[in-house]
Amino acid sequence: MRPLRDQQLLTRDLRANPRYELVPFDRLEPELRRTLTNLEQDPGFYGVLRPAGPAPLSLKSVDRDTALLFLTLREPGPLPAYVRRMSGEAARVAAQLVADGILEIATGEDGFVSGAAAFGLLWEEGVEGRGGRLAELSLAALRYGQALAIADPLRLSLRLYGFNRRPLTPAWKRLLPDAAAVERHLGIGPGGPHRRLLEQGWSRLSGTSDAWLSWRRRGSNGSGSLSGKGATWKLFISPAPEALADGFGRILEALAAARVPQFKVGTDAAGLLRPDKIVAYFDSFERLAAAADAVTERLAGTPAQGVPFTSEIGGDGLLSWGVDPPTDPSGESWRLWLTHRLAVALLAGKNAEGSGVEPWRFALERLRLEGVDTDTWTPGGRLFRED
Repeated sequence: MRPLRDQQLLTRDLRANPRYELVPFDRLEPELRRTLTNLEQDPGFYGVLRPAGPAPLSLKSVDRDTALLFLTLREPGPLPAYVRRMSGEAARVAAQLVADGILEIATGEDGFVSGAAAFGLLWEEGVEGRGGRLAELSLAALRYGQALAIADPLRLSLRLYGFNRRPLTPAWKRLLPDAAAVERHLGIGPGGPHRRLLEQGWSRLSGTSDAWLSWRRRGSNGSGSLSGKGATWKLFISPAPEALADGFGRILEALAAARVPQFKVGTDAAGLLRPDKIVAYFDSFERLAAAADAVTERLAGTPAQGVPFTSEIGGDGLLSWGVDPPTDPSGESWRLWLTHRLAVALLAGKNAEGSGVEPWRFALERLRLEGVDTDTWTPGGRLFRED
């Protein structure tokens, strides 16, 4: 973990990036206003920061506090006192803005830098974290993403998201061509050995997604159901594909014992070859942890595939967890929320000339500023504020 250089950020001169212009919402082009119309409903929304010239910078929506800070720092100076009084996390806020290129920080040599080029001014040297097999797998995914010749952040995000997926071979296609074949393979098709247990505990959800077979616990309007309010906690169960058929009955027994409100399984060969092939949903971490204990006990010794960008909870990567924060308006899943941000930061690091820092390392620290412990991929408390 690399701690922030708080004193640098609070005392060294900052300035608004001269390559950006600040535009209030009502002065934007009509087409762009229509694109951002949902943001207009936010009482704190101001407008956008966008490139003032041909520099390849992305458009960023900003609130009124960020707009005021940007206008204040058109004249270089230390972080204003009003910002420090407003938040106990002033250094982190400043670091985010510098890392994103909205503000620049003085180098001490009559120059200003931002983004990956400011890495040494934002973070101190630290000890590399050790978060287990899934942490290592996540670092491998980032290094892989760094090596790809992809300039589009969405494409890069999807490549990170799919990392550690097993190849879709002709043999797997023949074995699991569709949902009916998957049900037979897992023993939950008509007459299958686990069908009765499944039907006793859960009812099938139809029309949710072509990519998933989903079930909700019978009588789930009562205790232990997903309310649709607050955070949704996810348990990822990731046995190696070749071990899934043998272990699925024991997985189902564990989910039944833990009274899991809802779970889903990939609907075909491609779905069962992805690392996050089985996902169970909970309304609290305590319920998730109890279910994880039940699954771990029954699957001891089962080879794991492992889900990158999730927090390990048992079985050398066999089980892990994440959470969809209630504060995120996009509705993205936890892992997509992560990979979208990692992809943007990776590309920013790759495009920063002479920064001297590996893009994957910059991406890790930029995401840490959002409140994610990137040693263990555990979300922090600030992601769960429900204002």
